[in-house]
Amino acid sequence: MVMNKSVAEFILLGLTQDAGKQKAIFGIFLILYLATLLGNFLIVVTIKASQTLGSPMYFFLFYLSFADACFSTTTAPRLIVDSLAQKKTISYHECMTQVFAAHFFGCMEIFVLILMAFDRYVAICKPLRYMAIMSRRVCTALVIVAWVGSCIHSSAQVFLALRLPFCGPNVIDHYFCDLQPLLKLACMDTYNINLLVVSNSGAICMVCFIILFISYIVILYSLKNHSIEGRRKALSTCTAHFIVVVMFFVPCIFMYTRPLTTFPVDKMVAVFYTIGTPLLNPLIYTLRNAEVKTAMRKLWCSKRNSVDE
Repeated sequence: MVMNKSVAEFILLGLTQDAGKQKAIFGIFLILYLATLLGNFLIVVTIKASQTLGSPMYFFLFYLSFADACFSTTTAPRLIVDSLAQKKTISYHECMTQVFAAHFFGCMEIFVLILMAFDRYVAICKPLRYMAIMSRRVCTALVIVAWVGSCIHSSAQVFLALRLPFCGPNVIDHYFCDLQPLLKLACMDTYNINLLVVSNSGAICMVCFIILFISYIVILYSLKNHSIEGRRKALSTCTAHFIVVVMFFVPCIFMYTRPLTTFPVDKMVAVFYTIGTPLLNPLIYTLRNAEVKTAMRKLWCSKRNSVDE
């Protein structure tokens, strides 16, 4: 049952109240956001257009880049616009929508990272059965399961948020709507709801990180039977994946696996996993991946030649 609310809108304090710093935030994060969209868009277009990037790994990378772009879009535009606004307000319904979207695409990124780790495990540990196990039908089914799981998770988060009654303070000490800052404004005992948040978001982050960590240990152990060249290529790919995993999961675990307490660094940690990680992912996967760089060059050259003709 959804409880009644008396607050029609919230005020977001953003990253800072300093007018000079807000102008700097506008310029810096506008550039970062545009770079995030450009980087992930290039990966999406390259994988879609290239015939050489048809393996399951790039099939999952396509969805990771899509989730990255959408995840950043749930928070960055609001932060950019609010940095120049006199009154940083967000309506109740917009706030609930942002909670849903942020958790949906954030959870989607977590599940796709697990699928990418599973793909690398099969490719390295069961190479002879790789194409049979990771068929296009299986990969598509796994992505659908990831979408459904993300929807269930984000729906649960919104359900908890909708049950919170707001009857007074409406100032959110954050730059976007999330359950932790909303719990501080609710005029009720939020201890049980906070436990549900930790058991939902926190458990997903921690369990998935442990699964990924164990999977990479198994992969590294299996590499001892490969040739030197095979080990080098596998290590290069797995290193890129593991860097992304650490950058995304460590901040999320810090935010969602602790009791309802706030720290001065919370907003900067949130910036890192909502805006920083989606920006760095394309750089990691392109700079460390010769196949993606080659496909991008071919795509760019073909487009340029078609324009010249």
